[in-house]
Amino acid sequence: MRIIAFVGLPLSGKSTAAEVAREMGIPVIVMGDIIRRYAESRGLKPTRENLGKIAEELRKEEGMDAVAKRCIPHVKKALKNKGMVVIDGIRGIAEVERFKKEFGDDFILINIEAKEELRLERALRRNRPDDVKTLDELLKRDEQELKWNMGEAMKIANYTIENNSSLKEFKEKVRDFLTKLMKKVEVIITTKIHPTEDEEKVINAIRNLFPDAKVEIKNGDVIAYAEDLRKFRDLLRKQRILDTARSELTRNRRGNEITIYLNKQTATVSKINFTDEDAILSPLKVVFRIYNIRTERFIDYIAPETKNGKPIKEVEYL
Repeated sequence: MRIIAFVGLPLSGKSTAAEVAREMGIPVIVMGDIIRRYAESRGLKPTRENLGKIAEELRKEEGMDAVAKRCIPHVKKALKNKGMVVIDGIRGIAEVERFKKEFGDDFILINIEAKEELRLERALRRNRPDDVKTLDELLKRDEQELKWNMGEAMKIANYTIENNSSLKEFKEKVRDFLTKLMKKVEVIITTKIHPTEDEEKVINAIRNLFPDAKVEIKNGDVIAYAEDLRKFRDLLRKQRILDTARSELTRNRRGNEITIYLNKQTATVSKINFTDEDAILSPLKVVFRIYNIRTERFIDYIAPETKNGKPIKEVEYL
C-alpha cells in the first residue's frame, strides 16, 4: 500500500496535485474537509476564519496531530478498495509523525515547491474573494501556515516537486511521479529458444506463470516484462513450496533485485521448479525489480514464513 501526502506553502500547487491523483483514480483525503465537517456539526459556516479557529482549537485541545488522527480512519477505509491513497493538507511535523507512526514506510511525503511571485500571480489570476492580493498578504499567510511547523515537515519530505513552470508541465510531473510510485515490482523474464523447442510453448511457459507478460523474441532470444504476481504467488501455495521459494528469493537477493531460475519445461504445465543458471535448454531467468517497497515485504508477500507448511502470516498486498 501507499499513503502519499502533499505538503507545501499556500498556492504552491497541492490541490492541483491532488486533482491529478483523482484523475488517475487514486482516492484523495482532504484534511481540510475533516475540519469543515466538524464546523458543520457545530453549526458554523465553513469560512476561512471559522475553519482556522476550529483547527487551532482542535490542536490545542487534542494535540498538534488532532486532524491527522481524525483522518486515519478515512485513509484506512479508502485503502480497502485501493492500494494507494493521497492526503492533501499536511500542516505540520506532528501530523507527519502521526501518519508515519501509523503507516511506517508506506507513508511518503512530497513537498510541492513554488516561487513567491508565481504563487501570488496564481492567486491574482484565479481571483477568489478570499485569496491574497499582495505579496505582503501572501507572506503573512505563509507565516500563519509555518507556525504549525510546516517548514519542518517540508524539510523532511521524501521528495520535492517544483511547480515553477506551466500548469500543464506541473500536472505531467505529478502524473509521472505518481505513476512511478504506483509501480511496485517489475518482472523481467529472459531465456533462449533452442532449435528443438517450439516458440509458442516457450511463450506459454512464461505466461503460465506471469499471465500479463509482454513477450519479445529476436534471433531466438526471449525477453518478457510483467507486473502481475498473483498467478506465480498462487502456484507456490498450491504446490506447497513456500519454504523453498523463500530460501531462493532470500539467497538471490541483490539490493532491490532478486534473480531466480525456473525450469522451462515444467512451466509449460504451470508448475514452478527452481533450477540452476546453467540448466540444460536454458532456464527461465526471472528478475524481480523492486520499487518503493522494502525487499523484505516483497519476499513476505510472495513466500511468507511457514509453520507446518502453512503461512504464519499472509501479507495481503504490497
